[in-house]
Amino acid sequence: MPSGPAVLGLLPVLRAALSGDGPALLPYPQGSAPPAALTPGEPLGDDEDDPHDPTVAVLATSGSTGRPKGALLPASALLASVSATHDRIGGPGRWLLALPAGHVAGLAVLLRSLVAGTEPAVLDLADGFRPEAFADAVATLPARGRRYTALVPTQLRRLIDAGGAGLDAVASFDVVLLGGAAAPRPLLEQAADRGVQVVVTYGMSETCGGCVYDGRSLDGVEVTVDDDGRVRLGGPVVARGYRGGDTAGAFGEDAGGGRRFRTDDAGRWRPDGTLEVLGRLDDLIVSGGIKISPTVVEAALADVPGIVEACVVGVPDAEWGHRVAAAVVTLPGAVPPTLDDVRRAVSARIGPAAAPRQLLVLDALPLRGPGKPDRSELVTLARRRA
Repeated sequence: MPSGPAVLGLLPVLRAALSGDGPALLPYPQGSAPPAALTPGEPLGDDEDDPHDPTVAVLATSGSTGRPKGALLPASALLASVSATHDRIGGPGRWLLALPAGHVAGLAVLLRSLVAGTEPAVLDLADGFRPEAFADAVATLPARGRRYTALVPTQLRRLIDAGGAGLDAVASFDVVLLGGAAAPRPLLEQAADRGVQVVVTYGMSETCGGCVYDGRSLDGVEVTVDDDGRVRLGGPVVARGYRGGDTAGAFGEDAGGGRRFRTDDAGRWRPDGTLEVLGRLDDLIVSGGIKISPTVVEAALADVPGIVEACVVGVPDAEWGHRVAAAVVTLPGAVPPTLDDVRRAVSARIGPAAAPRQLLVLDALPLRGPGKPDRSELVTLARRRA
């Protein structure tokens, strides 16, 4: 997957794959090799493809560790996602691609443009995300008609902090889809105050990207929450399965034969009927025998003056089993909070058991993929600084 405008050369390749006239894509970053575990270049198995509903792409999804899994995305699922998204946000429009096209959110921008018969503007990310380059890319879009983009929270944060042309540019979109990582409430409030029309999305490669918008499922998507809090997703946007077989039992069918996916995320229903995602089940911290949701602690930390980003992890601890460690990024020039500051804030909102026992003040959170905090790297850093 090349960077910059060269990615537009993928549009005819995608069109051929959608129609079954071309091979399925296995996206990987330029300058690297495709995941060997997904057997690149080898034909798809009989249960991995369908002449009437061809597999368009095999997206590698492995998180920060582990053997890569390849989500088999058929044409029907991708087109269902495109259609449901357009129905929810106000119809087709012109898109700015501001995420890597090898990730599901970036690939979805290309597909929405392809279905709409338009060519997206492209932000070159070869030198990282820069607000001034974002503004220049937005300036190439037509001024008339609906305009959309998709971002991760880190990108939105940088645009708001920079202000000026970048902030004006992001505020010019009819809808900004925000996903890839949890969006702190203060960030969403700041975006709203500055006129940025944010829609928070939840989904993954196995669901062709976001399928729950602002806590409400897209048309045709079914969301259930198990007794243990696990989120399950069903409907036409669900992938066919994994390359090489679904060894973990993540995929299944409902009574009507529709595809269903068992996520690794914990969630709960808010009083207004919207879904609140609490983070990955395997990110839950057991400290002193009590289960603690990092997402809930992060939300409490977002209310501490000066903190703009926070990530909470569990670090192995001889006394507690795992201790709660918080990594925070503060406003430029702000006085960093102390451990006592964050402990008081979390204790008052959640309870003393969830209060962090270690604080890391960083210039930036380590990231993986399109913008998710790298929790494994933070655990390593916390252990090193203990």
